[in-house]
Amino acid sequence: MPQSRRSPQGDQRKRDPERTRERILSAAAVEFGEHGFAGARTSAIAARAGVNQQLISYYFDGKEGLYRALQRRWQSTEGAPRPDASLADVVVGFLRQNAADRSGARLLVWEGLAHGADAADPETDDYFAAMVADIERRQRAGELAADLDPASVLLMLFAAVLAPTVLPQIVRRTTGLPADAPEFVDTYAEQVRRVIERLSGGGSAGGG
Repeated sequence: MPQSRRSPQGDQRKRDPERTRERILSAAAVEFGEHGFAGARTSAIAARAGVNQQLISYYFDGKEGLYRALQRRWQSTEGAPRPDASLADVVVGFLRQNAADRSGARLLVWEGLAHGADAADPETDDYFAAMVADIERRQRAGELAADLDPASVLLMLFAAVLAPTVLPQIVRRTTGLPADAPEFVDTYAEQVRRVIERLSGGGSAGGG
């Protein structure tokens, strides 16, 4: 018998629902990151979070709702546009956060593999539209050369950030280091920063 919206009772009722939600979301990030949406199991998420499976239905209305909540959390933690920081700082921040927790990057990869360009989510579409708009603003401010396409640049930057997670075998074969090795992360972050700083065209043959 489905009990999807029944309130938890007895010792299932938590004193701190926000903490419980975060435990479930953190467990879901790992499970979805390892298995994708189709392969993830709410029973495994509940076991990983140390909660009754009923709480997933209670707080998130099931697997689909949990997945959407996880996407929203990723968007809020990975960052809205930060006009106060340089583009290099923003991208390196993404890179280091992904190095510390690769579940968000894996979630993006699984979404692409499972749905391709057909994945429909207005909130996520708005999130990425805001990121393109931020690149356009930076271009007007001179942080990006005028002959570069902002959307293409954003796509390249995402690829650079995702590369250690998506292609760890290439990282090892080209650098001799594991993709999660602090030495690699530090070196790669510095190189990404230098590349981004050259996107303005200043001091290069294309800049003048």
